[in-house]
Amino acid sequence: MRPDHRHLHVQVPDRFNPVLNILERWAAVDPAAPALISVGAQGQLVQSQTVANLTLDSRRMARALMELGVVQGDRVLIMMSRVPAWYTAMLGTLRIGAIAIPTPYQCTERDVAYRIKAAEPVAIIADEFAATRIGPVRDKNRSVKHQIVWSASGTARQGWHDLDVLLDQTGDGVTPADPTAATDPLMIFFTSGTVSYPKMVLHRQSYALGHVSTAREWHGIGPGDRHWTISDTGWAKAAWGSLFGQWHEGAAVVQANLPKPTAAAILSIIRDHQVSSFCAPPTLYRLLVQENLKSFDFGSLRQCTSAGEPLNPEVIRAWRDRTGLTIRDGYGQSETTLLVANTLELSVRPGSMGKPVKGYDVAVVDDHGTRLPAGQVGHLAVKLEPRPTGLFDEYLDNEEETRKAFRSGWYFTGDKASVDEDGYFWFSSRADDVITSSAYRIGPFEVESALIEHPAVMEAAVVGKDDPERTQIVCAFVILAKGFRGSEQLTRELQEHVKHLTAPYKYPREIHYCEELPKTISGKIRRSELRRRLSDGLSAIGAAAPRA
Repeated sequence: MRPDHRHLHVQVPDRFNPVLNILERWAAVDPAAPALISVGAQGQLVQSQTVANLTLDSRRMARALMELGVVQGDRVLIMMSRVPAWYTAMLGTLRIGAIAIPTPYQCTERDVAYRIKAAEPVAIIADEFAATRIGPVRDKNRSVKHQIVWSASGTARQGWHDLDVLLDQTGDGVTPADPTAATDPLMIFFTSGTVSYPKMVLHRQSYALGHVSTAREWHGIGPGDRHWTISDTGWAKAAWGSLFGQWHEGAAVVQANLPKPTAAAILSIIRDHQVSSFCAPPTLYRLLVQENLKSFDFGSLRQCTSAGEPLNPEVIRAWRDRTGLTIRDGYGQSETTLLVANTLELSVRPGSMGKPVKGYDVAVVDDHGTRLPAGQVGHLAVKLEPRPTGLFDEYLDNEEETRKAFRSGWYFTGDKASVDEDGYFWFSSRADDVITSSAYRIGPFEVESALIEHPAVMEAAVVGKDDPERTQIVCAFVILAKGFRGSEQLTRELQEHVKHLTAPYKYPREIHYCEELPKTISGKIRRSELRRRLSDGLSAIGAAAPRA
């Protein structure tokens, strides 16, 4: 029988460290409990670790860092794929109160150079591939004193400490017993950078407890469960579904080192490794519903969740029809934990983000922070008092952006939304993605959702294109599903389809067919890049529909 999680209350002590207060306490009670299931590229089991194994690795890593001279408050950049060593590096860093900087594995050399220059880490921990991108730029930054590499092949790398050698030399032993206050820094995330250079998001130690609501209210897990969130190790989503909250609830985390997830690989891992709770971005759910899902065994799977971008209602319906399971959409940011969600106690309204999770006062407000009535689109904002446990402290070294975000007693998320009479929130757009056409204001998500309901459309992104007559026109970029080809006839069909599902003024007057959409490292569509391509008039964006 599952515990009753309807009333969530997590006490934040004055002194807190997530490795000691969550993992070590769990290990003291149930050391043999499964905590981490690592899966390889072919779906094979690589390693199964108990909570005792993880705490041992965290102690060894902590001692290795301390012997190198890394101390509380130092910054450590960590760039590794989804392997057990990533957890060793992260947990050891956090254990001593050093500040972890999880770095997306897809970062280019230029991305890494920017992050190192901005964050000034004292140490870098990477795997072999990441080291090839870090190596050429690290010497340009005087802050970096130590480079540590984990090698699957055991090959030494000049100028780098070998992670396994350091751990073997250090061994188990004493680490600081009470290293951090709850208000001390924990980690730094970089924002997605959809319209500007990424900003540094600083979270405090108590941020870890902000994810308890994610695991309880949304993932719906408890002791004995296995939760799998598909996420790059550098995304904030990894903290949502691969650290902290799940272990606080006594559940095991599944990680799969898939270079490029395929529907067959995802479905087989769910089946073979008895995943009970699954979370993936909308892009992957759109991929999965293209398969014959009724032929797969979903016997272990109980909860399905999605975040990253709003999930289209048609995908929710298709998944439910074929699996009997409801995808519960959720919303949050690198700056927060889960803010709004279709939690277990809610009846899902397809297309809605759900309602605010416990611990957050979320509202739709105007420019001055005044709450707006139901049905009116405005700024999605979080009340600052009392300060939510999962809310970030500041944009590090960026007072201007911090002031813009924190004003009038609210944290302004930068997103637009509305709330209905029943308290359900509905995403509209990023504040800078709103399309203004012939005096109408059009949020791209509704148009994208309409397009995705057509069987020919696998994925869609909508932006505004400058137009002398209408200010802007709605312009769509479409990835077609298997078996479909772009044509003028299909374009007209899609335009009529959107007109039928939404107000006629929202239909895309231009449609471009493309093989892929530009996305941020965290998987979000870079609409700013699509707008740039349109303004530059690049022919490489794909075949366009005739203007209508």
